[in-house]
Amino acid sequence: MSASSAIRVGIIGGSGLYQMPELTGVEEVKVDTPFGPPSDSFVVGTLEGERVAFLPRHGRGHRLTPTEVPFRANIYAMKLLGVESILSASAVGSLQEKYAPLDMVIPDQFFDRTRGRVKESTFFGEGIVAHVSFAHPVCARLGVVLEESCRVADVKAHRGGTYLCMEGPAFSTVAESNVYRSWGMDIIGMTNLQEAKLAREAEICYATLALVTDYDCWHPGHDAVSVETVVEYLNKNVRNAQIILREAVKRVKTADRDCKCGSALRHAIFTAPDLWPEATTKKLDAIIKKYQT
Repeated sequence: MSASSAIRVGIIGGSGLYQMPELTGVEEVKVDTPFGPPSDSFVVGTLEGERVAFLPRHGRGHRLTPTEVPFRANIYAMKLLGVESILSASAVGSLQEKYAPLDMVIPDQFFDRTRGRVKESTFFGEGIVAHVSFAHPVCARLGVVLEESCRVADVKAHRGGTYLCMEGPAFSTVAESNVYRSWGMDIIGMTNLQEAKLAREAEICYATLALVTDYDCWHPGHDAVSVETVVEYLNKNVRNAQIILREAVKRVKTADRDCKCGSALRHAIFTAPDLWPEATTKKLDAIIKKYQT
């Protein structure tokens, strides 16, 4: 792939966001990974003069539950394509009154309440141990890009906050929702924590654009919200997200990559290279090759 056609930006679309209509010169690209197939073929095209790889998180037609999403394959495939920055769009519920339906949230923290995704939360194991720094799980540079892009799109956005990632696929009970609120959580979703962890291990910048579709079940008016209303909000949010992501791609293109995401593994791999099993080394080639010596 020539430098002019290099894919540096990846977009992961969540519930409702299955395409980016503004992409031009579109082609479908299937990527094989050591972790199996990604959620779907990538849609690769040009957006604001930048080559972009778009992936529907749940597959086209929404075929995968949050627990079934092949997170490792998705992020590893992005790495194989040359992606340096991932913009992830995700539908969420609000745990606080100030985050209203149709608002956008750019969280800077995650809280893990998943239970069945141990293997899908790290690339490492099988003879190679790594412990990446994850105190600040979101790339601040991309957070700024998304915040500025929301302003251009004239969308009410909130910078910062904690995304609680639950297992799903069922939504919370009222008791759970109230506990999460008492912990100070801000929004709730089912997917982005694993993506953020794996992107950090793959040394890819990562940030979430969270699309608020409804208040979680803690809210007194929750029972008055119909499924039709939630779907209407989701559809409106999706179009707003497409506008924001287009602007974000333009800004990513011109922003210096002055963060530490690209060197996250420099001091994180604990296993000496001469002890790396051959099979695991080959499996993780795309992310550890530069640290083999």
